[in-house]
Amino acid sequence: MTDTYEVVVIGGGAAGLSAALVLGRSRRRTLVVDAGEPRNAPAAHMQGYLTRDGMSPAEFLALGREEIARYGVEFVRDRVVDVTHGFAVTRAGGETVRARRLVIATGLRDELPAVPGVAERFGRDVIHCPYCHGWEVRDQAFGVLATTPLSVHQALMVSQWSKDVTLFLHAVAESELTDDDLRRLAAAGVAVVPGEVAELVVEDDRLTGVRLADGTTHPREAVFVAPRPIPGTGLLEKLGADMQETPFGAYPVVDPTGRTTVPGVWAVGNAMGFGEQVVNAASAGYRAGATINGELLMTDLDAAVRV
Repeated sequence: MTDTYEVVVIGGGAAGLSAALVLGRSRRRTLVVDAGEPRNAPAAHMQGYLTRDGMSPAEFLALGREEIARYGVEFVRDRVVDVTHGFAVTRAGGETVRARRLVIATGLRDELPAVPGVAERFGRDVIHCPYCHGWEVRDQAFGVLATTPLSVHQALMVSQWSKDVTLFLHAVAESELTDDDLRRLAAAGVAVVPGEVAELVVEDDRLTGVRLADGTTHPREAVFVAPRPIPGTGLLEKLGADMQETPFGAYPVVDPTGRTTVPGVWAVGNAMGFGEQVVNAASAGYRAGATINGELLMTDLDAAVRV
């Protein structure tokens, strides 16, 4: 006989654990299935989360798993490989359970530019978000690796944290920069260097420069990149959720609680959108969990009235 839960949460990051915490405290039989691949795993610390600023992402998630366990929420380290419209959830280990409601919190993964040194230093002195890491590298010599014209915006943003910023055009032609781009870059004091970047220079386990294909090297201490986000929305697409295109990929159409167009299915965290930081993801999980509990309660009461 297939085991049945009131809610199965797929993904055990901040969003999924937050939803599970609310559901557990609401006395809902809840299962969290997590593949153990958090987006922020390369980072030593997470910032911008009140009272948790500077905490290790791994420690944050470990504490979250301890908290949900206090309320009877079950946690399984596995990958969900299939979900049916009847909410039969099959794991890679072969087990299948059923759920009355689903929370999809499968996040996204970052596809990094194929420049030697970028992947190896990512989360250390190669970073992508000034709100996440800008304070830690403030006033250092910044480089910004341009992979699309949107990298201009990134260069302008990081100039808030350092007045020594160089935009390496790399995969962007000078002709792609607009007059407004050039005016703003000049106003921010951002230097613009054309040419392809060949590699990052690392000495004694620290980033020291950016080397171009022509052999010239520019001393830099931190490099900002813009990874290509790959949303973890495969299960949502399989269930037939309506999707919408954004500059950062296709994400599900959701209401303010994360409810998708598939009845009984919620999407939270980076499975819902690119810009969800840890604190945003936790908030989204909370909203989804509370909404699901209320919906289940009213559904059961209405069913009892009809009997």
